[in-house]
Amino acid sequence: MASSFVIAAPHSGSGKTTITLGLLRALHNMGKKVQPFKVGPDYLDTTHHTMAAKTTSYNLDLFMSNADHVRSLYNEKCSDADVTITEGVMGLFDGARKMEGSSAAIAEMLDQPVVLVMSGKAMAYSAAPLLYGLKNFYKNIRVVGVIFNFVKTESHYQFLKEAAIDAGVTPLGYIPPNEEIQISSRHLGLSIDSKNDFDGLAEKAAAHVSKHLDLDLLLEKTAQVCPVTQEQASMDVEDKPRKRIAVAKDEAFNFIYPANIEHLKRHYEVVYFSPLTSKELPKVDALYIAGGYPEMFLKELSANGEIKKAIFDFAKQGGKIFAECGGMMYLGKHIRNKEGEAFDMCGIFNYDTTMENMKLHLGYREVTLGESIIRGHEFHYSQCIEHEDIPKIGLVKNARGKEVDTPIYRYKNCVATYIHIYWAHLNIDTVMLD
Repeated sequence: MASSFVIAAPHSGSGKTTITLGLLRALHNMGKKVQPFKVGPDYLDTTHHTMAAKTTSYNLDLFMSNADHVRSLYNEKCSDADVTITEGVMGLFDGARKMEGSSAAIAEMLDQPVVLVMSGKAMAYSAAPLLYGLKNFYKNIRVVGVIFNFVKTESHYQFLKEAAIDAGVTPLGYIPPNEEIQISSRHLGLSIDSKNDFDGLAEKAAAHVSKHLDLDLLLEKTAQVCPVTQEQASMDVEDKPRKRIAVAKDEAFNFIYPANIEHLKRHYEVVYFSPLTSKELPKVDALYIAGGYPEMFLKELSANGEIKKAIFDFAKQGGKIFAECGGMMYLGKHIRNKEGEAFDMCGIFNYDTTMENMKLHLGYREVTLGESIIRGHEFHYSQCIEHEDIPKIGLVKNARGKEVDTPIYRYKNCVATYIHIYWAHLNIDTVMLD
C-alpha cells in the first residue's frame, strides 16, 4: 500500500514549501519513489519539487484545467509511486472563489488525507481550537496529522502536542528554525539557482525534517490504495506526420508547465533552443517562448543578435510563435532594468517592458478567443509601455468574471501575452500554436 497526502497550512508563510522539499528528499533517500504535485499555478515550486524528489512535479489546478484532467493526470503519475506528496497553495480553504480550486478542494476530489503545517510561533494551547476548526469546518476532507513549524524547544512542542491531541489531530513532530535551509527569494518567488546549490539545500532540509518528524507515523497515517490509471483516447499520439516546434529553454526561459510539453509531444516533434546561446533556429513550424527571468540576463540576451534576428525573420515570414510573460518581454523592442537602462530585444512588437517602479500583477485569467475559452495565470512585476497602437486579440477576465486589461498582442501568426496558459487538457486545435 502506498502513501499519499496533501500538505496544507492555515495560511501562507507557514513554511509548507520548505517542509515539502525536505520530505521529498528524505523519502527519496530512503529508497522510495516519490511523486510530487503542486496545487495551483505555481511553476517555481514544481521546479524545486522536481530537483528534490528527482521526479517531475506537476500542477493540479481546477481553474486552469478541469476535474477530469486533474484526476487523470494525478492517477497516471502516481500509479507506480511509493509516496505521493501534493503541496497545497495558500491556506487550506483559499480558492479562486471561496474554496473553489483550493487545497481542500483537491484533497476532496482525489480523496487524499491532509497533513497540516502550522506555525508554532507565539502559540501554545490556542493551537487546539484552530486545529479543531480546520479539521471539522468541512466534513468532506480528512485532516490526519499536523507538523508544527518554527518551534525551538521540546518543551514548547509539548504544549502544541497536547493541543493537537485534544483537537483530534495526530502530532507528527516539530521543525526548529534553521537558516541553512532557507530558500532565497526573487521578485517572482523562490529562486531557482544552480542545481548544485539546491541539491545541498535539499539534503540539509531532508536531514532536518528526518531528525524532528516521525516519518514512519506519517506514512502510516497517510497509507492509501493508489487508483488505477485510466488511459484516455485523447492522449494517444496522432498517426499523421507531426510538425516540429522549438521550445525556448535555458536559464532565462524556464517557467514551463511540464504537462504542457507532454501534451505538445503527442502532436509535435519538440526540439529545444536557447535565446542565450543558440545562434540559429532549428527548422521548425512553430516556436514557444515561455516565461522566466530575462531581466536577469539582459546583457547576454541583447548581445545574441543572431538568434534575435532569426526569431524576427521567422515572425515576419508568418511563422507561428507563442510567447508568454518573459517570452513576451523578449519579443518587444527593449527590456529596461530597474535603473531604466534599455537593452535591445527581438523588436517584433513595438513596446518596451521595464522593471522600473515594479508593480505586482497577479491572478487567474480566462481568455475568450472566438468560440474558444482558455485559461491561465498572470504573475509579474514588469510594466509594458506601448509605442504605438498594437493589434490585440481576445477578451480577458479574472477568476470572478471581471474584465481586465491584460493584453494579448498579435502580429501575423505571432501571439504574445503576460498570461501563462495551461493547455495540457485542451484539444490541440484549440491551442493558439495550431
